[in-house]
Amino acid sequence: MKPAKRTGLLAACLLNSAILLPAQALPPTHVDTFASHPRVVIISDIGNEPDDQMSFVRLLLYSNEIDLEAMIATTSTWQKAATHPETMRQLIDAYAQVRPSLLLHAQGWPVAADLAARVFNGQTAYGLAATGPGESSPGSQALLAAAQRDDSRPLWVCIWGGANTLAQALIDARATLAPVQLAELIARLRVYSISDQDDAGPWIRREFPGLFYIVSPSSPTSGEYLYATWTGISGDGYYRNGEGADWTTVTNEWLDQHIRNQGPLGKVYPRFMFIMEGDTPSFLGLIDNGLNAYRRPDWGGWGGRYVYRQPFGEAHPIWTQGGDEFFRVTSQDTVLGIDGEQHVSDQATIWRWRTAFQNDFAARMAWTVADFAHANHNPLAVVDGKTGTDPIEMDVTVGQSFTLDASASKDPDGQPLAFHWFHYAEAGTADGNLAAVTLSGADTPRLTLRVDAPCRLFWLPMIPCKGSGTAHIILAVTDNGSPQLTSYRRVILHVHPASESK
Repeated sequence: MKPAKRTGLLAACLLNSAILLPAQALPPTHVDTFASHPRVVIISDIGNEPDDQMSFVRLLLYSNEIDLEAMIATTSTWQKAATHPETMRQLIDAYAQVRPSLLLHAQGWPVAADLAARVFNGQTAYGLAATGPGESSPGSQALLAAAQRDDSRPLWVCIWGGANTLAQALIDARATLAPVQLAELIARLRVYSISDQDDAGPWIRREFPGLFYIVSPSSPTSGEYLYATWTGISGDGYYRNGEGADWTTVTNEWLDQHIRNQGPLGKVYPRFMFIMEGDTPSFLGLIDNGLNAYRRPDWGGWGGRYVYRQPFGEAHPIWTQGGDEFFRVTSQDTVLGIDGEQHVSDQATIWRWRTAFQNDFAARMAWTVADFAHANHNPLAVVDGKTGTDPIEMDVTVGQSFTLDASASKDPDGQPLAFHWFHYAEAGTADGNLAAVTLSGADTPRLTLRVDAPCRLFWLPMIPCKGSGTAHIILAVTDNGSPQLTSYRRVILHVHPASESK
């Protein structure tokens, strides 16, 4: 063999090897910093029981803050041989009746006909058996088209049922795209799945290890649901896992009063059979309330908080539950319950915000029947003169004390505001050390903060702290309207040892 041919063959082999390598996952430290609204695809087994319909109503009430690119009706272990896109369209018809009123309160509400045109049928049979060459559905095609669209923003895929329509889109992508294009498509996707409701989710995670995936892995039944973070939305009564949570705002009685009696859209919000809106956490963290939880799952917000680790039975790390109790780096939050006691659980990462997100839901439903002067609207949180909702990042040094000033915050309805600052001690685990800070004046507009150490104490205090740390400070600003509404601002401190130059 001539040297030139040998070199060419070697280059071809190396190229083929590179092509066959799977796309690499984004590092857990990656932060999404896109502007504008999140892009979203919903995959739902709507029609199997009321909670998907409930979640869809709430979704429509936030459609001015989320770019809904496709809404796909599909199957699940609970509905193996039927799909109900007509139910989505019926709910959109109800939204059409209230859109004129919604426009009195905020801009950006999509035209109902445009939403209806984005409703598709996904796979019409159960699981992986309904996927493969030639098995494309209108839903899988719409999902693939959205994923290929030239847009710098990631595409969130919120899975409320089975994942086989996503599996079909990825099968078609792998069959038709060049490896580089496939890798780019995978890097654009962000999946939040409400457990595994068919056999497609585990297959997807094995076949596409670079795919960003939030899930509590499970069998395709309800056997592990009571452990899942998403049940913190309202699982207290049915799953008996909400010790410490305030159950008041997720009862059928509260929903009758604040949601179902509020005009055409409220009337199509059904009573729940098991829990309220089990699928809602998949998009709840995408709402632009100042928490910016969609930027990284370990930041925590209305949709819960997750850690990056490799659960047993998974081929690689994903965003999920669990963690290292020794270093207290887990997916659990420690929250003061309604009983005055501290409670530690995964579900607390959602129920800690429950009063705020339920009041927010109730206020938006009131917008569907009231004009601006007779409804409540969210306050605007301003920190150190910085407006907007983006997080504020600061480099600080151990021993440093400083003040954060939110006194310029205001309310569009002219109502007085209450302030509460807190250290979200569990947020930011992917950055390494979680720092220790002391807060003074936490219930005033001006917070005094002292930086104590780049590491909080470990289980064994003799373990030395090395390097820098991170602390997330959350400001919650609440008006005194009816219902009371809360907006947030996140301040991220990058804590450096005193000996380290910034």
